[in-house]
Amino acid sequence: MPANNETPVAAQEHWTNKGEVRLYLYEKAAVAAPNRGAILFVHGSSMSSRPTFDLQVPGRPSSSVMDHFARLGFDTWCVDMEGYGRSDRKRPINCDLSNGADDLAAATEYITKTRGIQKFMLYGISSGALRAALFAQRYPERVSRLALDAFVWTGEGSPTLEQRRKRLPEFIGVNRRPIDREFVRSIFARDHAGCAEDNVIEAFADAILAVEDSVPTGTYVDMCTKLPVCDPEKITVPTIVMRGEFDGIAGVDDLLEFFRRLPHPDKQFAFMAGISHASFQQKNYLSVYHILHSFFAMPELVYRG
Repeated sequence: MPANNETPVAAQEHWTNKGEVRLYLYEKAAVAAPNRGAILFVHGSSMSSRPTFDLQVPGRPSSSVMDHFARLGFDTWCVDMEGYGRSDRKRPINCDLSNGADDLAAATEYITKTRGIQKFMLYGISSGALRAALFAQRYPERVSRLALDAFVWTGEGSPTLEQRRKRLPEFIGVNRRPIDREFVRSIFARDHAGCAEDNVIEAFADAILAVEDSVPTGTYVDMCTKLPVCDPEKITVPTIVMRGEFDGIAGVDDLLEFFRRLPHPDKQFAFMAGISHASFQQKNYLSVYHILHSFFAMPELVYRG
């Protein structure tokens, strides 16, 4: 179903607390009927939520995935994990994956209280996929559908993690690592150059660097030293695993074994042609939207024999 790209989508900022930590949430509500449910987007290791999910690039149709899905009838939300973007970064911790799952618990509690939403469709990318999977494992009653993009399970066969482990001494013992424009550009060059337009990469870098020049180290450390952090056999909700053709974060065999162990029969594996990392910023981003929409718009099962 194509979105109406002319329909304006209003945004609203929110704040909630996780104990003493203040978390920033961002909402773009559905502008089409019928309402198809709520999506909570979960960002990755090196950028906050709005640059990832509400990136506005002139001349690029539906550049914002939040706008796109709001026009399709979904309430859309995202949250800055602790240590990122507009959320607190005052605690002396590295904000690991488990802490991110705690952030999602606080965010969903707030949205339920504020909007009455009981179940969420979760989309997570890269370490955001790990946070989302861990949250779904802990709180399956809050998740209606789970989308894991650029996911990694054990780390076997991951060129990206192989290179990252070489820098592990830099990340252990410090809570934050610096980022700059060259780092953002490297995200698009490390696997398969040319999968994203230069103007999109630069707009992405502008949006990221407008809110931060450093990010927590916790997800990098966890992905290099603690995998696996979630158990597929304990993820009991409908799930899609989305793997870019050129993405180096996870080996295909690693993901297929994870997929095989998922117990819910409503599950899909999507191999996304022409995609490297950072799916929503790629030239083929509309195909990613299509895959995700098809999964999130799936009718509920009425019979399981």
